[in-house]
Amino acid sequence: MSAVFDAFWRAAAYCLHPRVMLWSLLPLAVAGGAVAVLGWNYWESTVSAVRGALERWSLVAAMLQWLESVGATQLRTLMAPLIVVALSVPVVVVVTLLLVTVLVTPTVVRLVGLRRFPTLERSQGGSWWQGLLWSLLCTAAALLALLLSVPLWFVPPLVMILPPLIWGWLTYRVFAFDVLAAHATANERRLLIRRHRLPLLAMGVVCGTMGALPSLLWALSAATLIFAPVLVIVSVWLYTLIFAFAASWFAHYLLAALQRLRAAPMPFVAPVIDTPNTARSTT
Repeated sequence: MSAVFDAFWRAAAYCLHPRVMLWSLLPLAVAGGAVAVLGWNYWESTVSAVRGALERWSLVAAMLQWLESVGATQLRTLMAPLIVVALSVPVVVVVTLLLVTVLVTPTVVRLVGLRRFPTLERSQGGSWWQGLLWSLLCTAAALLALLLSVPLWFVPPLVMILPPLIWGWLTYRVFAFDVLAAHATANERRLLIRRHRLPLLAMGVVCGTMGALPSLLWALSAATLIFAPVLVIVSVWLYTLIFAFAASWFAHYLLAALQRLRAAPMPFVAPVIDTPNTARSTT
């Protein structure tokens, strides 16, 4: 665990590096710009469409009427915006993660490799398109797991456990591959991920829990929904910083593990010497 904490503090320091801070603005510009445009043009129409769909469902309409009868008129008004936000946040998280993976992670890994591991050989065990395909497959699996686990969210303890665990698994699988793609061979990558599965998963869960913190912006007050398009952009910025930190954390931990793996002595295998008995037995 000392290696995990050592990589943690190094990653926190590297996130203050000007190059990392500059590159982290690129996903913010892309995702934040897209969210701003979509929010400006389609927020009201989307909320109206969701509200109309809810009112057309007899069961939901009856529940809304009951809420109004007990004085919860504000909750009825906020239900449609809450649904739009609940459906938008996972998409924003996934898009930000993929953008950080493609745009920021290579820069972070290159910076960590040059400054801390200058003698570590780059074996190029994976290409960029393999990393992108792997990220997409892992993202699809995580979204499916989130969708299937939604009914369990109504159990109070599980709602605090399952989403960070799923996001943590996704973070660990994506960043572990991308960090080792340039430096490790395919066999070294598989060996390191297998040996360090539990620490990597723990690091991913920590990052997944940190990734859930921007969602607290929506829990501050119901009035925050009025500023939903702006708050989504702020959330994109926070997600970008968290995922940039995660890339640096995984880079420090895994490149150090790769260096130790290559420095370890190879196991000695005694040579087989043919004797007359073994020679006769093989003929």
